[in-house]
Amino acid sequence: MALPWLRILDTVVGIGDLALSKRAKTASTPEADPRMVAGAGSLGLLETHLTGVVVAALKEAFDRDSRRLDLEHEQLNAERVRAERALRLELLRQAADRELARLRLVAVMAAVSWIGTLFFSARLIAAGTGARVALGSGWVVLLAALALSFDAQAAVTDALGHVDLERDHAVPATLAGRLGPWFVVVGLGLVGGAVLMS
Repeated sequence: MALPWLRILDTVVGIGDLALSKRAKTASTPEADPRMVAGAGSLGLLETHLTGVVVAALKEAFDRDSRRLDLEHEQLNAERVRAERALRLELLRQAADRELARLRLVAVMAAVSWIGTLFFSARLIAAGTGARVALGSGWVVLLAALALSFDAQAAVTDALGHVDLERDHAVPATLAGRLGPWFVVVGLGLVGGAVLMS
């Protein structure tokens, strides 16, 4: 609630004008009654007392306003910090979602590649020993890529559970997550070599 500063200042000016007009009247009357002079002294005390009360009220109002402004400033700072933390958390969540989507794509590619090689398995098993070894090695590497992808997904999920917003600014990349796509490529290369050997 805003204070009516203009009314307060108008009241203070009015009290000041009243005090000045009373002093001017007592100074302009040369033959003042002693009782009136005594009344003027008490009026001066009353004016001084009223002025002190008004000044104290103004000071209290200014102090209250400054405390309110300080409190609002602290609340705005707290809201800004909360918004920054929420933004960092959202950015980390989006980065983790992207990393999990990439790892799931690697897992799907490894599984589909392994299942796709089953179509060639009958022809490759009947081929020579080199083709069978290459096919078996390709299957092992593709299944290892699938396992690495699952391990990396678990690591990312675990890292999100223990995130420190003051220190962490990105989702930690794991070695398993980096090696997964390369294992898929190597596995497909081995299966391709087996097909060429047959």
